Amino acid sequence: MAIRTPAVSPPQQWSSASAVATAQGQGQVLVESGVSLAVGAVVQADPSATVRLGVASVLQAGATVYGRSQGRVLGDDRSAYAVWVGDRAILTYKVLVQSPVYVGADCFIGFRSTLFNARLGAGCVVMMHALIQDVEVPPGKLVPSGSIITQQHQADALPNVSPADIALVRELSGMPGYDVSASGSASSAAAGTTAQSNERDGLGTMTSQLLPPDVVQRARQYLAQGLTIGTEHADSRRYRSGVWQTCSPIQSQREPEVMAALERCLSEHSGEYVRMFGIDPRAKQRVAPITIQRADGKSVALGGGVAVSAPSSGGYRPAPAAASGPLAPEVVQQVRQYLSQGYRIGTEHADSRRYSSNVWQTCSPIETAREGEVFGALERCLAEHAGEYVRMFGIDPQAKRRVAPTTIQRPDGRPMAASSGSGGATSASYSASYAAPASGRSAQASGEAAQQVRQWLSQGYHVGAEHADTRRYSSNVWQTCTPITSTREGDVMAAIGACMADHPNEYVRIFGIDPKAKRRVAAVTVQRPGSKSAPADSSSSYGAPSYAAPSPSRNGNGNGSAPMGGLSPDVVQQVQQLVNQGCRLSLEHADVRRYRSGAWQTGGVLEGSRASDVLSALESQLRHHSGQYVRLIGTDPRVKKRVLEATIQRP
Repeated sequence: MAIRTPAVSPPQQWSSASAVATAQGQGQVLVESGVSLAVGAVVQADPSATVRLGVASVLQAGATVYGRSQGRVLGDDRSAYAVWVGDRAILTYKVLVQSPVYVGADCFIGFRSTLFNARLGAGCVVMMHALIQDVEVPPGKLVPSGSIITQQHQADALPNVSPADIALVRELSGMPGYDVSASGSASSAAAGTTAQSNERDGLGTMTSQLLPPDVVQRARQYLAQGLTIGTEHADSRRYRSGVWQTCSPIQSQREPEVMAALERCLSEHSGEYVRMFGIDPRAKQRVAPITIQRADGKSVALGGGVAVSAPSSGGYRPAPAAASGPLAPEVVQQVRQYLSQGYRIGTEHADSRRYSSNVWQTCSPIETAREGEVFGALERCLAEHAGEYVRMFGIDPQAKRRVAPTTIQRPDGRPMAASSGSGGATSASYSASYAAPASGRSAQASGEAAQQVRQWLSQGYHVGAEHADTRRYSSNVWQTCTPITSTREGDVMAAIGACMADHPNEYVRIFGIDPKAKRRVAAVTVQRPGSKSAPADSSSSYGAPSYAAPSPSRNGNGNGSAPMGGLSPDVVQQVQQLVNQGCRLSLEHADVRRYRSGAWQTGGVLEGSRASDVLSALESQLRHHSGQYVRLIGTDPRVKKRVLEATIQRP
């Protein structure tokens, strides 16, 4: 005769003094409501071990559950148990369960089967005389009769539970209402959110089951790629400052030893943040750091849908499992543009208070340039800093400077355009903020001008603006617009728009101001009489304006404002300004195919101590590379970085 606890009773705790006569119970055994224990069922727990029997679970005659002091599993309540038997699970005649073991909800364990050091996902069906040891069986899998499953690849290859299997389970269990089909599927409501998060990933050789499955799965990915694993920890104060301390090094690449080391690190630094990362032994660099423990004990979303490995040929597909949701298409496109130009990617975050003061904190560095890993790192950053502003920027490894910061997340969850800058306003809002009517035209700066402003501001420069009518422009006499004192991008762009609106029928140009050297940097014309804005080459990574291709009909001597040979006035003026500033000028060229790929070839330095000599050399080079794209490069020899990239010839 079976003993069934009342359906509404709270969990009971057995002890040696309160053992049930017909079903032997000993030690710390938690019995949830509705548990059915047949005559001869045995449940024993060592003094330091805990066994849990889930709601409405069934132990038939002769079923034996041993909870030993060695080994633990992580239950659905995130606590450690020797044995966890899920809700509505059925352990049939003479089943033997030896800890550590996790049996998911709605599982069926057939006659005389043995479970040891294993984890079964929700809705699994184990037929008769099976042995399951040292593996994790995914949810909804069938273990045929007589199977010996001791290797993880065997568990991964198991078939799904079929309707015929379910019918057999109903017959064997004698429970017509029993149905594992729902919990065995990915969309199971019976499995529940908690069960899903605990059962979707493997646990290796099952030497350790205390680690969250997401962490174990990510560690497996690292090891499968030949990476070693490292860990760091930080208390709340250091975490806010981005200061991490190294945990004990993990020298081994054997999965059981790695899992044990991770477990020790989490245990030693409970109440702190802990992050894990891969280490590429050949490149001697870190790969994809992820936070695996929070100081407040809250669960950490690892963005498990993004693999650490390189993306497939089909391209990046945002992970639906990421807490922050998939990356916006504009962000994905911007990242690919950065990477195609040879840039690395960096990220920063700021709460609303810091954002209003333009104070940003650095996220975990993205060391890799592999597209799949970059997307995974971005999703993790967005998840870790949900409710904050997050911005992304390119990093030029040669010039060691930032390129075009872009805000990609807002605290209110509203989408951000990928072209948004450090001030948080999108380029679309720039048009509205400083557009002004002028003789039927709107005076607004181009998106490339906004990008150039971002570049200057990211380098610590201030921005100035000048205007000139046609007569003064031909004499190269410019008048200063209202000084721009702010360094916030939104304010700067608004001031530039105001200058353009105040002088609608004049030339307007902007320039960077180096506050240390107290000199100008690379003026850019952003408005001409009779046009909305100066033309700009959207393909230029620096946002510098493009100029008209040389025209043979133009003439000049190159010493004044008049054009030199076939060069446009803008090119002549730009060359003269850079030469006067002591910059070195060179060219790069590319045919149509290389231009589309962003693969430019060096055309050599334009030699000459005077502007006229440089302009002559420039004309000669343009004739030599006729039929190709040519861009002008200005380099400041003192700081050894480029101050101008401008396409001056097209095929």
